[in-house]
Amino acid sequence: MDIPAWPQAGERELELLRAVLESPQWGGFHPFVREFEESFAKYQHAAYGVGAFNGTVTLEAALSLLGVTLGDEVIVPAISFISTATAVSRVGATPVFVDLEPWTFNLDPQCVEEAITTRTRAIIPVHFGGTPCPMDALSGLAARYGVALIEDAAHAQGSEYRGRRMGSFGEYGSFSFQNGKVLSSGEGGMLVTNSEKRAIEATAFINQGRKTGESFYKHFTLGTNFRMTAFQAAVLIAQFEALPDQIARRMKGAALLKSLLSDVEEVVWQEQAPEVTQNSFYLLPGRLRNARVSRDEFCSKLAASGVPCTPFYPFPLYRNPLYQQEESCRITPCPIAEACIEDAFWLSHRVLLAEPETIEQIAGLARAILRKDA
Repeated sequence: MDIPAWPQAGERELELLRAVLESPQWGGFHPFVREFEESFAKYQHAAYGVGAFNGTVTLEAALSLLGVTLGDEVIVPAISFISTATAVSRVGATPVFVDLEPWTFNLDPQCVEEAITTRTRAIIPVHFGGTPCPMDALSGLAARYGVALIEDAAHAQGSEYRGRRMGSFGEYGSFSFQNGKVLSSGEGGMLVTNSEKRAIEATAFINQGRKTGESFYKHFTLGTNFRMTAFQAAVLIAQFEALPDQIARRMKGAALLKSLLSDVEEVVWQEQAPEVTQNSFYLLPGRLRNARVSRDEFCSKLAASGVPCTPFYPFPLYRNPLYQQEESCRITPCPIAEACIEDAFWLSHRVLLAEPETIEQIAGLARAILRKDA
């Protein structure tokens, strides 16, 4: 299978990295950092961006800046990468695990509302695989109950809901630029916000409590060093230049693959609401229904032929040993999450960058596996 490798790099990355190496500033105060913060925030329809060295710490920073602490609860999806929950735990609050919509892999607003209590301080929706959550409903709930909305947009660089890009709906939007993401610097993160006050607070927190323009040795608030490096920013500037074209290619690739398998009833792809106007397709998730092969056999046969297909998470977040400890979390009923771990899978975004001929091969192979011809 002729499927592109990931991450990808070329002369532009080398050019910008060389510029950093030849400069006197390799750390977070190089102009490349500010350049990327401003350009990425604008792209995501946010007024301000604050870079950091990974997406995990940006979630922790957002919660800290909003004053979430011991005794508070934060609603998170039962299915996500562990950082969505551990960020809550690390500020001393309690993650509340809530179920998903059946076919989107995103938070179910009805389940969110049922989980809200007087202790709830924030909701963290995860735009799973790049497909936006139902932001009208979630924004409405946050406003109605007076709780903060922090978007975990680690999968959603460039994704849009009603023409508005992810990360721009909540008090903060948190992004990851980890090795596998559609916009990657190996590691990296960003907080975006539309509030000047929140941007100033985030900049100070991530830069050890300093104020812009003040003495390097004067610290005004309690902060830490989460700064993005110039090397990360250099790579991200180059990668960012390619992102819009890559997203367009992924959307075409996803549409083609779905079209080719539209008559295969055993595969139910992740639903995308009509309000979604652009999708980064970090992942293309699906579920098997009434298939003659198991989910694991389906994935292993595709992978053996060179198609990066992965079984879903092995268990919901609350079944990690970390959250088996007494009072470490609160768990609401999550039957959809429990079902997904049995029958769901995902294809890597690099599959969708393949040429149409390769995507046709993948569709043919998937069809043969499901019919037990392969």
